[in-house]
Amino acid sequence: MTLADTQPQALTFDCETGNYHTFCPISCVAWLYQKIEDSFFLVIGTKTCGYFLQNAMGVMIFAEPRYAMAELEEGDISAQLNDYEELKRLCEQIKRDRNPSVIVWIGTCTTEIIKMDLEGLAPKLEAEIGIPIVVARANGLDYAFTQGEDTVLAAMAARCPDKAPVLESEKAERNAVQRLLNFGRKQEDVKAEESEYADHPPLVLFGSLPDPVVTQLTLELKKQGIKVSGWLPAKRFTELPVIEEGYYVCGVNPFLSRTATTLMRRRKCKLIGAPFPIGPDGTRAWVEKICSVFGIEPKGLEEREAKIWEGLEDYLALLRGKSVFFMGDNLLEISLARFLIRCGMTVPEIGIPYMDKRYQAAELALLEKTCAEMGVPLPRIVEKPDNYNQIQRIYDLNPDLVITGMAHANPLEARGINTKWSVEFTFAQIHGFANARDILELATRPLRRNTSLKDLGWDKLVKEEANV
Repeated sequence: MTLADTQPQALTFDCETGNYHTFCPISCVAWLYQKIEDSFFLVIGTKTCGYFLQNAMGVMIFAEPRYAMAELEEGDISAQLNDYEELKRLCEQIKRDRNPSVIVWIGTCTTEIIKMDLEGLAPKLEAEIGIPIVVARANGLDYAFTQGEDTVLAAMAARCPDKAPVLESEKAERNAVQRLLNFGRKQEDVKAEESEYADHPPLVLFGSLPDPVVTQLTLELKKQGIKVSGWLPAKRFTELPVIEEGYYVCGVNPFLSRTATTLMRRRKCKLIGAPFPIGPDGTRAWVEKICSVFGIEPKGLEEREAKIWEGLEDYLALLRGKSVFFMGDNLLEISLARFLIRCGMTVPEIGIPYMDKRYQAAELALLEKTCAEMGVPLPRIVEKPDNYNQIQRIYDLNPDLVITGMAHANPLEARGINTKWSVEFTFAQIHGFANARDILELATRPLRRNTSLKDLGWDKLVKEEANV
């Protein structure tokens, strides 16, 4: 069987088992507590949740973590004990020890099953202890791995101020400082600086990214005369962006559909449906879409993208003509597949835990366009794939690389199939023009490793009889 024989001529969507074969979404604590510097995350679950967090975040043992477990015992689960008093005791202890600006309660499968009314408890306790409490249900029953961030950001979107709280005294002080800064400067220079941005409605971007990537994407838009009014989440809870009715919002990650819905329905924002800024092609399309909404003619993007591709040629030579199969794990699959197809690869199948076709509509359109331009068949998209069936398809298709969750990597490697952990793309800096090289560094590592081993005379790492 060849790849061409199995490929559809239009994007097809299938759903198999209905199960999420992914990490638990409470792992979002790992990156969010670092991103929101004045926060504290309290995960409310069983000892199993605590063990998972210990293992998932063991690499951060020398850091000063701002998260904890509220462990539910048998008495809690059978509703014999007072949930409120215990949570109050824990939150008061957190206030004494850390004094955060916000405490985020992360609900788990157990809180969902026993119907703990976290949303009902939080406002009363918040009034008592004087610290905002945000409730996010990041349970593994309803959400895939990265969607934990989505539930947290959706909850925080409701807490964004709808007006900038500026006192008259602060306004006068700010004007005085600005006059001092402008003293001695030419009037035309001041005016040129003030007119650096085009006159457009406020724009808020949402998605948790490392600070250097936030700076890069903000500067990319600034070059086009677009001012970013704020990011959700901000580095500090006290600096959440102002969001008023009619503001424009745009996401940077494909797993934030709930946040997008909350911003549109509850905050009455206008969503810019753009492809996601992953890879030079996606970043250019993302910037161009935002520019088109604001009626701005983008400048220099074609040349910028071409220069980035030129710098990636050493990696592209390794990927051209090869195939990659996505088993599905972190919801970045569509964007990564589109980028790797642009790099010269073919993709027979994209497994994905959850597919919001409305939120990813622009990304899916770019995927179709990319396949047409590269002259390759469209991939089959499988939502909530059956892993047993997938493995059979992998045997039949024999792809050069499989991007998979950690559970399947070693068994596939033992059968001579090259793999790459999808979780590595989650934690790497993959957004923007400047980070395309990091994506290809990860994607080509198994291929480069095999080439190096062959040069050393190691054609096979596994004995023939191990293949079953």
